[in-house]
Amino acid sequence: MGFLKKMFTQKRTIFFFIAAIALPAILISCKKETGDNIAFAKADSAKTTTAEKRNLSQEWKDYWYAGTAEISSYKLDQARYGEIRPGTAVLIYVTEDFLPKEQVKADAQNDSNIPVLKLNATKKFVTGIYPYSIMTSTFYPVSEKKHAIKVSQSTQEWCGHVYAQLNNREDFEVTSHSYFQSEADQEMSLPKDILENELWTQIRLDPTSLPTGSFKAIPNLEFIRNSHIDLAAYQAVGSLNGDSYTIEYPELKRTVTIQFTPEFPHTIEGWTETFPQGRDGNPMTTTATKMKTIKSAYWGKKSIADEALRTELQLN
Repeated sequence: MGFLKKMFTQKRTIFFFIAAIALPAILISCKKETGDNIAFAKADSAKTTTAEKRNLSQEWKDYWYAGTAEISSYKLDQARYGEIRPGTAVLIYVTEDFLPKEQVKADAQNDSNIPVLKLNATKKFVTGIYPYSIMTSTFYPVSEKKHAIKVSQSTQEWCGHVYAQLNNREDFEVTSHSYFQSEADQEMSLPKDILENELWTQIRLDPTSLPTGSFKAIPNLEFIRNSHIDLAAYQAVGSLNGDSYTIEYPELKRTVTIQFTPEFPHTIEGWTETFPQGRDGNPMTTTATKMKTIKSAYWGKKSIADEALRTELQLN
């Protein structure tokens, strides 16, 4: 019995000795794991911070959720290659369901969809023998005060075509393709500065929310691609004057003024864009003046008889 008692005592001593060494390590390990989880949770929370909700009036909902698009046609005098080119422009505004992850139009309604106000802005004009066809699409969230979810832009003319797409993710993720060697195929990330393209949809929700004073902004993707300047944010100055909004880019010597109705539904009445043109770099001004606005579910207007709507819009 004396021998067994002695063995038990030794084993108990070894057990407590091992426990004394292991316990702090276990506690430190647990503490480290918990700390990492907290840090990760905070970081994840920072990335998914809920944006401020936008209060939409019943008047706004009745106008934009009526199952039709708003189509406005404009007489266009486009400055290009140092001369003014006559043409037409069309702004098509419509609400639709958008997939937040894929960032494309949803095929079906779902609780996870994001309601957006989409603007398809088109221009058509001719330079000498060859025509230009330009389209820019902006997808702007209507329920939350956030940047545009997506902007895409394409230009087609006889020399070739270019395409750029900006997606709003952790940063602005941009892909761009061009037939010019210096631009070719590009991918880049940009900080989330104000997008000039989103201002045209922001007006339709709340003109008083437009940015004023000095700030950085990414110019219209159409201007960036057709001017062959770096896709980046530039210093800008914004001013709101009742029925018009002006954004100036001192470095680019470019000024854009958008005229709109101060009362709802804040239709776009026209715009001007002034910047250096031609070999001598003299400033020239592009002008768009509204001709007609209609409400129509245009996606169902596919018959020859429906071409009468183009006549109404003065596009024929």
